[in-house]
Amino acid sequence: MRTVLAVALSLVFLPLGLAKIAAVPFMRRAAAHLGMTPGHYRVVGALEVAGAAGLLLGLVSLPLGVAAATGLALLMAAAAAVHLRRGDPPPRALPAIALALIAVTYAATAVAAG
Repeated sequence: MRTVLAVALSLVFLPLGLAKIAAVPFMRRAAAHLGMTPGHYRVVGALEVAGAAGLLLGLVSLPLGVAAATGLALLMAAAAAVHLRRGDPPPRALPAIALALIAVTYAATAVAAG
């Protein structure tokens, strides 16, 4: 289960993080909507890419995977808060909340297995 969660989360965070780093038009619009500069959004993207890499490396180093999952969960909790603070309707924050919960599930299963 831990492997499935790590791969699934990585398949979500890696392309999204790379798109933020590349500042593709869709991501520039999202950054502007949230009141962030493209540079700030690139930092978020770099954190997402690092988290995805950490999850995959966590398959051979349990503490690294737990740290990456924890970081991604915190990042997604912050993303949900930013959406709500900007006045987005609550459903707009649901993807971030769901990803945070999946990351917490990964961390919990990894700690339980370790």
